[in-house]
Amino acid sequence: MIFFDIATLLPVVLLFAGAILGGGWVWGAVLWITVLTWALDHLVRRAAVVRGVTSEFPTGTGLAVGLGVLHFPLMAVAVWAVGGASGHDLLHRLGLLVAFGLFFGQVGHPNAHELIHKSTRWQQWLGRAIYVVLLMGHHASSHLRVHHIHVGTARDPASAPAGLGFWRYAMRAWPGSFLAGLHAENALRARAATPPPAWSNPYAGYLGGAALCLGAAVWIGGLTGMLAYLGIAAYAQLQILLSDYLQHYGLRRRVDANGRPEPVGPRHSWNGPQFWSSAMMLNAPRHSHHHTHPGVAFPALDLTDQMPTLPRAVPVMAVVALVPPLWKRMMARHVARWANDK
Repeated sequence: MIFFDIATLLPVVLLFAGAILGGGWVWGAVLWITVLTWALDHLVRRAAVVRGVTSEFPTGTGLAVGLGVLHFPLMAVAVWAVGGASGHDLLHRLGLLVAFGLFFGQVGHPNAHELIHKSTRWQQWLGRAIYVVLLMGHHASSHLRVHHIHVGTARDPASAPAGLGFWRYAMRAWPGSFLAGLHAENALRARAATPPPAWSNPYAGYLGGAALCLGAAVWIGGLTGMLAYLGIAAYAQLQILLSDYLQHYGLRRRVDANGRPEPVGPRHSWNGPQFWSSAMMLNAPRHSHHHTHPGVAFPALDLTDQMPTLPRAVPVMAVVALVPPLWKRMMARHVARWANDK
């Protein structure tokens, strides 16, 4: 667990220091999440220790909950530092926006994802609250009720078919996931023996929580605080969309004559074996194991030769995906291999 602790908690220290002190701390936070993560992936070419695939690790749960609790003061500090009366100049404010956006997208999102899969209800709601603060609360519903059921099919807005560039994907994945999650929640409530009250719909919490967060941003930093909040949340959402895009790009489940897709298997998700970026993202790049065993805690996620592997680390491939022609050229051979692997 020490690698997970260092990779996720040290950026928290750097972000708080950058927000309060400015100067080199700002660029230290940016470099840690970007350049140093890339360098450590190359320096530490070994897999994390596999501790089993069925057990829960108290230290893993403690880290997830701790990061979840820290998410809220971090966002408040981010709004103040980027858009409030922090005294930073424009360049450092922009650097902080990038640093906080990267952290929320590459650490906060995988952590929220871990929490919404927990069996304990309060941990699930902590994960949902993190997504609400990122103004993407619906992701919790669409991920659990749509993505895990329909992954690798046309019914999942988060699964990109081969040939679809990221920017076109993002324009339809965000609203598509919002509506698909809402439909799934409404269908679940319609099947209840006693119709639940409208206010208990998770989407009421997602939208109401988002409104409260926007109000809090205005209270912290006025109009510029709200604009800073929107910018940080948008940048974090970009990371979330990139994650979904590259983890399932071009990997489709075969459909039988009756229109039923095959069961989800290891070959339906892309994976990243790089050590340090996986530690920073709480093993989210070990995505095939997660989809075949959603209840397994992040320290126990494993990799095998039967799982598709991205040609570069996940953060690197996310940058590549921003240039669709380069992405398609880099991925074409890999997609074809797994599409033809029967």
